[in-house]
Amino acid sequence: MSDTAVLIAAYSGRALAASARRAGFAPLVVDGYGDLDTIEAAEHHFLLREFVTTGITAKPLLAALADIASRTKLPVAGLVLGAGFEDHPKLMDTLASTYKLLGTSAAATRRCKMPAEMMMALSTLGASYPKTQLTPPPRDATGWLIKRTGGSGGRHVRDWTPTAKFIEADYFQKKSEGDAISVLGIVSPDGDAFAFSRQWCAPYDSGSDPLHRSPRATTMSSARGLIPSTPPPYRYGGATGPLTLDEDLEARLIDTSLAVAREFNLIGMVSFDFIVNETEVNLIDINPRSGATLDIFDDDRGTLFAAHIAACTGANPVAILQENWTPPVARSSSYLYADRGALTVPNLAWPEWTRDRSPHGTKIHAHEPIATVIAEADTPDEAERLCGERLGILQSMMYDSTV
Repeated sequence: MSDTAVLIAAYSGRALAASARRAGFAPLVVDGYGDLDTIEAAEHHFLLREFVTTGITAKPLLAALADIASRTKLPVAGLVLGAGFEDHPKLMDTLASTYKLLGTSAAATRRCKMPAEMMMALSTLGASYPKTQLTPPPRDATGWLIKRTGGSGGRHVRDWTPTAKFIEADYFQKKSEGDAISVLGIVSPDGDAFAFSRQWCAPYDSGSDPLHRSPRATTMSSARGLIPSTPPPYRYGGATGPLTLDEDLEARLIDTSLAVAREFNLIGMVSFDFIVNETEVNLIDINPRSGATLDIFDDDRGTLFAAHIAACTGANPVAILQENWTPPVARSSSYLYADRGALTVPNLAWPEWTRDRSPHGTKIHAHEPIATVIAEADTPDEAERLCGERLGILQSMMYDSTV
């Protein structure tokens, strides 16, 4: 029986809500999807569609949070923010003036997501990162990317071309070749812990290998961002872990992550995305909040959420992890996108290995996420293979159903 509630706000609150519920909290959730399993995990839920349609603003979000906070008689520990706030530090400040923010502050979030400040800090730390600049490369340059300040999930990333269009919020980064390794961290002044996963992008068609297809092109339209005619080539696809790494590589990843966490005053669940090759360990992104790999590393006790709350309230998260955390042997998590075209979710029995289950009748636009697929196995390779099989099964259920 929960004796403490916690507010959660995010594009999708499902992973945080489920972990909070497993950890013994009563989740009060505001998100933009209202998936069936989010509502099941939440003590109370408020669907705020503008999270994923027109964009989040202060007034309706504050009203939604006040509404669900008023529905519980339990004490509310504070507010945990998931994806969706990286480019809204002023909104984060507004929220922090009303609720106890359980996570990285608005000022720290802004600083680590602003390219100029991030580059200056990483240079001072001696941390490696790809060549990055605020001005566009020469028109005939190759091997460059355009990224959106405060973007998340990879949908905002495009290849630089001689005809590429960009706006003031964009910056430019040289491509790094190598393996995509993500470091999930629980960081605090009292102790830190890290786990490692590999990640991939998801530009795939029906019948292709959903895990390893090479990127395809995308077109640019409108000042607000991407309207893809094909899947965004660097869109987040999934992750597999925990990984056992070479000792030297592991030490370099941890040293860099720790230094960055201290420099930017990060707290609680965070993640760091690297591109690793034989000669370089390049940090390409800092995520000052929980991310998609929560699905990879959390256990049936919600230990990662409990450790996050401990870190944000002055307790030692490592003690909680050492006492309680039972990580999976190997787990893979991947997003299924509507890459065969827009669809209406059929009336189906969702497989137990799916997450983020949309209600029957939900309309999903082309290239938008449909659901998350999870697979566990004895090794990371086997978990990833099984996850790929399940992506294909779920895609057929969505598109080939006559129900």
